[in-house]
Amino acid sequence: MDLSFGPEYEAFRQDVRKFIETNRESAPRGEAMKSDRVRSWQKLLIEKGYTARTIPQEYGGHGGEPDIIKARIIGEEFARSQTPGGLGGQGISMLVPTLLELGTEEQKKRFIPPTLAGEMIWCQGYSEPNAGSDLASLTTSAILDGDEWVVNGSKIWTSTAHLADWIFCLVRTDPEAPKHQGISFLLFQMDTPGIEIRPLVDMTMARNFNEVFFSDVRVPKDQIVGKRGEGWFVANAILGHERDSLGDPNTTLTRLNRLIELARQETMDGQRLIDNPVFRDRMMKIQARVMSLRFNDQRVLSSRINNTDSRLARMISKLQGTELRHDLEGLAIDIMGEIGLMYGRSDYLTDNGSWQQQYMYFLGLIIGGGTSQIQKNIISERGLGMPKEPKFEQKAEA
Repeated sequence: MDLSFGPEYEAFRQDVRKFIETNRESAPRGEAMKSDRVRSWQKLLIEKGYTARTIPQEYGGHGGEPDIIKARIIGEEFARSQTPGGLGGQGISMLVPTLLELGTEEQKKRFIPPTLAGEMIWCQGYSEPNAGSDLASLTTSAILDGDEWVVNGSKIWTSTAHLADWIFCLVRTDPEAPKHQGISFLLFQMDTPGIEIRPLVDMTMARNFNEVFFSDVRVPKDQIVGKRGEGWFVANAILGHERDSLGDPNTTLTRLNRLIELARQETMDGQRLIDNPVFRDRMMKIQARVMSLRFNDQRVLSSRINNTDSRLARMISKLQGTELRHDLEGLAIDIMGEIGLMYGRSDYLTDNGSWQQQYMYFLGLIIGGGTSQIQKNIISERGLGMPKEPKFEQKAEA
């Protein structure tokens, strides 16, 4: 049985490998998001079509035709060589595809090119202190005053708000409408007067999260995606893209390849851990789950090309991807033995402590972006047609 992709695609694979071998030393590793090295690498990848491959050139992308197999080959080769791929983040992974689908022509030309180039960093203003899983209960308000929205309220768990140039933000513009219908989706700059950012320490002991407070923040009224009151529809579109990005199969494959190297290097009683039957069994189970994640990603890519419904596949990506990464990073910690228990700064850390940091980070992502429990409920109800979870009315107190 011949499982190759054929001569055309194998030639493409060789082109990708040659590019990586020639240019991998130019790839950024650990630099700040807006560094010259990061931007230069992103520009080169777009030119070659190794990122932003199908986004039209007029919006800063490569402008190529959709091709599932080429997309897979690119992901495989960058993962095999452990070379960083294109930029991701909330702007590129979530907002850009949403603007391509729902934004005006002016919004696409204004926001997509600098976002793809790494010149415009975004954060997401969704969760609030009393509106997390029940996001539609949000209370941050926006009142139209002439040609501007006046925004008041707060958001919490806002990742990268301290680094972001812009925010895409859900606000309540129609307080008398039913809660899902009175929400709008605004875009505005993070240096607008009236915005205060307070850092929060997450489980990795880093200040990645933030509280963001809005006090009479004035936003031009045309910086709205969709119409007034359509924010919930836009939010659901962007949440689908978020779930894709949280379970990225190519990044997971890169981590798996490094995990295999680690198991070949580490020994116990003179035996490589990759030859230990217990650890080998655990690694094979992780490898099978990575293969499953990648096959599901092919389903998502195919649905985009064929314009079919991929909501269920996307939900599975988030559920599978975050839990898999947590388990994968945890296996690496076990392989390292006592060194795996170290955290912070030390000359003895393997890979600069990335395994420990990612283990804690993905424990948080199992909760963030829709908890695993919520994802399972949605999959069962919307994907499998099972009865909805019963809701009980609270009895009024006498």
